[in-house]
Amino acid sequence: MDPNTEISLHTGSKMPVLGLGTWQLTDDTTETITAALNLGYRMIDTASDYGTQPGIGEAFRRSGIERSALYLVAKVEETDDAYEATRQYLSELQLDYADLMLIHRPPRTGAGEELWRGLLRAREEGLTRDIGVSNYSVELIEALMRATGEVPTVNQIEWSPFGHSEAMLQYATERKIVIQAYSLLTRTKRLDDKRLSGIAAKYGKSPAQVLIRWNLQRGTVPIPKANQRGHLEENIRVFDFEIGEEDMAALTGLNERYSSLGTLPYM
Repeated sequence: MDPNTEISLHTGSKMPVLGLGTWQLTDDTTETITAALNLGYRMIDTASDYGTQPGIGEAFRRSGIERSALYLVAKVEETDDAYEATRQYLSELQLDYADLMLIHRPPRTGAGEELWRGLLRAREEGLTRDIGVSNYSVELIEALMRATGEVPTVNQIEWSPFGHSEAMLQYATERKIVIQAYSLLTRTKRLDDKRLSGIAAKYGKSPAQVLIRWNLQRGTVPIPKANQRGHLEENIRVFDFEIGEEDMAALTGLNERYSSLGTLPYM
């Protein structure tokens, strides 16, 4: 496994095993994304309410990297017309297509079947290669599938050793839905945990690197957020070590349904 490793979605498309989140990355977005691409990141995650669209699009164009070698994850909001929002989002990015469009979060009532149909239309017209969801529970995913017969390729959710669901992982694995992990570094709130620090010291790595590597070895796709070059470099240097089976079990055993946002909406 290395930064160029990809995994297969159930549609046959390929996705990088590691990405970069851009929430709150509103200053020097172009420069930060350019630095990330130069370091080897190939998947960039954003959303319409992040405000990073122009900077990401500019970085993609400046990079000199073929568009087909880059992977863009974007999201529509629960109050959007998903099809029109996708068109608007691509206009802001000045890009022809997204690789993956997600429903950012389910509406307050229901699973968002009309949003899902809007993304299906966007995919049919070539505006996005694949579609998925974010912050969805098993029950809500099942509702989308009943309404349209379409299985999401991805469920992007908060996911770390301190807060995750084995039931969700089993469900996603059975249906070939990829879990993308956001806030996997717990927004720094649990990086000083002594148990985590002990394991990190054993491998000569930082706690953040261990959290990213734990995701990689469990088959989930980490998208850590970073805007400092040092953190960008640190977060991608996770392919030169492997966490042993006993330590993987210890990390998984840290689960206490912790959420840096207050709740895990999929549980």
